[in-house]
Amino acid sequence: MVRRAHVTEDTPYALEVDGVAKAFALPHQRRTTLKEVFLHPLQRTTYERQVALEGISFSVPYGEFLGIIGANGSGKSTLLKIIAGIYRQDQGSVQLNGLLSPFIELGVGFNPELSARDNIRINGTLLGLSKREINQRFDEIIGFAELERFVDQKLKNYSSGMQVRLAYSIAIQVEFDILLLDEVLAVGDQSFQEKCLKTFEGFREQGKTVVFVSHDLVSVQRFCERAILLEHGRMAAVGPPDEVVDRYLHGETRGAAVAL
Repeated sequence: MVRRAHVTEDTPYALEVDGVAKAFALPHQRRTTLKEVFLHPLQRTTYERQVALEGISFSVPYGEFLGIIGANGSGKSTLLKIIAGIYRQDQGSVQLNGLLSPFIELGVGFNPELSARDNIRINGTLLGLSKREINQRFDEIIGFAELERFVDQKLKNYSSGMQVRLAYSIAIQVEFDILLLDEVLAVGDQSFQEKCLKTFEGFREQGKTVVFVSHDLVSVQRFCERAILLEHGRMAAVGPPDEVVDRYLHGETRGAAVAL
């Protein structure tokens, strides 16, 4: 999905997040079969409110690589989905100034019963590529994903690593100003991860804005100008990656990393 965002000429920021909050209702009792419904027709399900994000505010200048780190469940993926428009925030606002290409969940939109060849054509079309553009870039997509031998194999027979290679190879063919990446390096072998990191260098040279969620702290330190640490849905620190990573690893905020 490529989201064509509102563009203003006066702002220096590609992305502005202001006071974003999000909560989910968690059911305490779930009836999953018709038998349970008939046996207990009057039994009510109660819900608990789980706060996923609270008071998130930051701005990302054009051309900046911003890393977002934190433990599982800290709200990283929820935040990216709100920026991408997949989730709607309960409070606050998100302002995008450019063409957004979110790479949120690997392989979303793939049909496992179809081959890589067919999935490339379908997903390329959904991402806004014309038939001619897909044909022109087809060999490059397959080559980057290193799937030449498996192009006519159904995706249900692909490993998770093969699927992530294909998904990322398609995603980087689309024009964008702002790219959201969620754990793109979590799946795939070392060789492909290094290939992805080389595309990051190309994005930087082109002045692309990248918001990068990852547990790969070394890559966050290597590529990002700033990093944000999320803890239990709140911004715990923001600043130079080395300082924010140190806070994450040791529970301390030093230097320019600011506790919030």
